[in-house]
Amino acid sequence: MNSSHQNHGHDHKKEKHDHEHQHKNHSNHNHDGHNHQHDNGDNRGHGGNEDHQGHEGHGGHDHSQHHAMMIKDFRKRFWISLAISIPILVLSPMIQGLLGFEFSLTQGADNYLLFALSTIVFFYGGWPFLTGLVDELKKKQPGMMTLIAVAITVAWGYSSATTFGLEGSTFFWELATLIDIMLLGHWIEMKSVMGASQSLQKLVALMPSEAHRLKDGETEDVKVDELKKDDKVLVRPGEKIPVDGVITDGESSVNESMVTGESKPVKKSKDDKVIGGTINGNGSLTLSVEQIGEEAYLNKVINMVREAQSKKSKTQNLADRIAAWLTIIALTTGFGTLVTWLLVGESFVFALERMASVMVITCPHALGLAVPLVVAISTSLSASKGLLIRNRTAFENSRKISVLAFDKTGTLTKGNFAVSRYDALSDEYEKDDILKLAGALESKSEHPLATGIMQKIKELNLDVKEADDFNSISGKGIEGKVGNKNVKVVSPGYLKENNIEIPENEEENQQETVIYVLVDDKAAGVIALADEIRPESHKAISTLKENGIKVIMMTGDNEKVAKAVSDELQLDDYFAGILPDQKLEKVKELQDKGEFVAMTGDGINDAPALATANVGIAVGSGTDVAAETADIILVNSNPQDIASLITFGKATYRKMIQNFVWATGYNVVAIPLAAGVLYSAGILISPAAGAVLMSLSTVVVAINAQLLKRKLK
Repeated sequence: MNSSHQNHGHDHKKEKHDHEHQHKNHSNHNHDGHNHQHDNGDNRGHGGNEDHQGHEGHGGHDHSQHHAMMIKDFRKRFWISLAISIPILVLSPMIQGLLGFEFSLTQGADNYLLFALSTIVFFYGGWPFLTGLVDELKKKQPGMMTLIAVAITVAWGYSSATTFGLEGSTFFWELATLIDIMLLGHWIEMKSVMGASQSLQKLVALMPSEAHRLKDGETEDVKVDELKKDDKVLVRPGEKIPVDGVITDGESSVNESMVTGESKPVKKSKDDKVIGGTINGNGSLTLSVEQIGEEAYLNKVINMVREAQSKKSKTQNLADRIAAWLTIIALTTGFGTLVTWLLVGESFVFALERMASVMVITCPHALGLAVPLVVAISTSLSASKGLLIRNRTAFENSRKISVLAFDKTGTLTKGNFAVSRYDALSDEYEKDDILKLAGALESKSEHPLATGIMQKIKELNLDVKEADDFNSISGKGIEGKVGNKNVKVVSPGYLKENNIEIPENEEENQQETVIYVLVDDKAAGVIALADEIRPESHKAISTLKENGIKVIMMTGDNEKVAKAVSDELQLDDYFAGILPDQKLEKVKELQDKGEFVAMTGDGINDAPALATANVGIAVGSGTDVAAETADIILVNSNPQDIASLITFGKATYRKMIQNFVWATGYNVVAIPLAAGVLYSAGILISPAAGAVLMSLSTVVVAINAQLLKRKLK
C-alpha cells in the first residue's frame, strides 16, 4: 500500500473494509433454543436454562459447543428410541388388532418384553423430559416439559402396573410413539433454530490480540491484555489499532466504518483519539493507551449487544403457555376423574384407567410438532428465497412492525463509491481522456475513490498509461507524470488554496464527492463519485408504506448525505451522524412510544440496535457481526425482500395458530369422553382410540404445515 490511500482530501474509504467478510450462508447459524436471543425458553430437554449472560470469548464458544452436543444428544436419543419402538409396535395387541395380524416372540411372555423395551424408551428417550419437568417445577413454570413428563410417567406407571397384575390394558406403544415424536419435534425445532448467537465472539475477534509496545526506544510485541494505561504503542500501516488511545505521534487515515458507519475514513493526527479494532491507513501512529478491557469502546458495544439479547429471552412462546395450561388441565381433570369415579362407586381399576386415558390424551403428539414443523418448513422455504431466519419469534412478530429503521450505507445504498458522472473542462480533451489520466495515477492507489474510478475504466474498457514520479500531495490528492504531462488528481480544497478557478456548479454537492484532474496546473476535467442508492430501495420503501409501516433511516454518515438519500427515497424521517449507542437509544425511544420496531443494517455499528429492535434484519453483504446479531438475514441484500419477509411472517404465524387450535382443539372432545362423561350413554373412549385421535391430529398438523409452501412463491 502507498501513501495515496490517505491523501485525497476527501477522507473517503471503502464502506466495508477488507476485514469485514462478505456474508456467508448463515443458514446453519440459527437460534439456539436455549439461547438468550431466542424468545421462547426452548431450553426444554436438557434439564436447565443456564444463564450465559456472562459468557464472552472462549466462554461463548463453549456455549456453542454445548448447544451442538445437545442437538447431537436429541438426535441420538430419537434414533435409538425409534429403533426400540418398532418391536414395541409389532408386539402390541392393539396394533396387531388394527392391522389384522398375530405375532409372538416369547410364547406368552410378550408383555414382559414390552415392559422391558418400553422401560428403556421411557428412561433413555424420556430422560430429557423428566429432567425438564424437574427444572420447570423448580422455577414454578410448568410448560411443555412438565406436560410430556406427566403423560409418559402416567403411561409407563399404569402400563407397568397392568403388566404385573393390575387389571386393564397397557399404554406401551402410545408411550413409545409419544416419546419418539416429542424427541423428533424437539430435534427438528432445535436444528431449525440452531446456532447460538456468535455476535459476541465475532466482536471480540475484531480486537487484535497483540500490540507493539514501545519501551526505552525499543519495540516489543505483547498481548493486548498486558498493556496498561499510558503505555506507548506503535501501530504500523494497515494494522488494526489494538486499543482505545490518543495519538502522540504520526498521522494517518483511520477506517472507522465498522464502528461509526461513516462512509469516509477519518484523518487522524497528534492528540486525536482512536478506537481499538479500527483499521489504520498508510501512516505509522504512536498511541498512548487510554482505555483497555471493559472500558474499551468495542467492549462497550459487546455489552450493549449482550444486554439486549438477554432481555429478549424473557418472553415465553405460545406453545409453552398452551403446554402450561394443558398441564394444569391434565392434572386437574385426571385426578378429578379418578376421584369422581371412585365417589360414584366404580372400581379403582376402572377409575385409574380413566385417569390414565385423560392424562395420555391431554398431551397431544400434534402440539409437539405444531411449531417445529412450521418452523422447519418456513426456515427452509425462506432460505431458498434469500431470507435466513435465526430467531423465529422475531420472524413471527414481523407482522406487528410499525416502524422500520434502515441503516443507509450498504442497505439502502450499495456501500461502495462509483463514478456518477465525469466530464472534460477543456476543449483539449475528450470526456474519456479525463478518466484515462486519472486512472494512470489512481492505478497506483488503493483509496476507495481510486477503486471506483478504476472500476469505471474497466467497465468502459479504456487503456491507461503508466504514470511516473508518482507522489501524494499531503491531504489533498496525488500527482505524477503521464507521458509528458504533469497530472494531478485533487480535491476542491486544493484548487481553492492554489487559486485555481473552480468551474461553476462543480463544488462537492450533497451525495457526491467531486475530484478534479489538473494537467500542468490547469483544470482539465472533473469526476464525481457517489455511494449509489440501490435501485430496489425505491420499490421497497413504497411497498412498506403501502403496508402502513413508517420508514426512517439512521446513519453514521453526515447530515448532507443523509438528507439527500432521505429526500430521494421520500422517507418519513432520518437521523444522521449517530453512533451505535445513539442508534440503540433511538430504537428504545421509538419502542417507548409504543412502536414495534424493525432495524435493518449491515455494520458492527448496527449490532446493538439490531439486537435491541423487536425485529433485527441484517443485509447479507454486511459484516458477519451484524448478521450474527440480527434475527433475520437478507442474503441478497435486497430491501424489497423485507416486504416479502413481513408477508411471509404473517402467513407463518397464521399456520402456527391454526396448528395450535387443531392440536389442542380435539382435547375439548377427547378429554371429556376419556373421562367418561357419556359413559351412561354407552360412549367411552378407550386409551387406544385416544391414541388414534392423537395420530390423526398429528397428520392434520403436518399437512397444514406443508400448505405454507404455497405462501412464498
